Amino acid sequence: MTSSASPGLARLNEAADPAALLREVCASSTWCAAVAAGRPYEGVEQLLAASDAAMAALDPADLDEAMAAHPPIGRPTPGDAVSAREQSGVGDAEREELLRLNLAYQEAHGHVFLICATGRTGAQMLAALKERIGNDAPTEREIVRDELGRINRVRLTRLAERTEAP
Repeated sequence: MTSSASPGLARLNEAADPAALLREVCASSTWCAAVAAGRPYEGVEQLLAASDAAMAALDPADLDEAMAAHPPIGRPTPGDAVSAREQSGVGDAEREELLRLNLAYQEAHGHVFLICATGRTGAQMLAALKERIGNDAPTEREIVRDELGRINRVRLTRLAERTEAP
């Protein structure tokens, strides 16, 4: 570790069980192991690059494992501040339609609709869901991989910048 590492990044670099910290970011055990194996990280950009590489290498079962931990858009996990913060752009006006269309999406694709909700409005997420619901499975799988990668980047950046211990 270099002296310029943030407290959160230093904590990750020095953790006896880095997977415990990384599971807050992504539920894929393969992704967690790959990112943990790259320690120590000198900076956030190096950490994000390792995350991107690990995400690109995930097989379909690993993607399923990662997706299983994500609640439907419009219904954050009760008591989960991260889920609530990430979905804060969803207003009451969109919530019902998002939930209805998410059920149709799940029937078509076998998993919840996944999108990096941070910084997006409910209307933007609803438009993306309507656009993506008709995608074929291989196309949607790659979009999901990209969205998971974006989510992981947001969460890793927060983890690395966190000043207090989790």
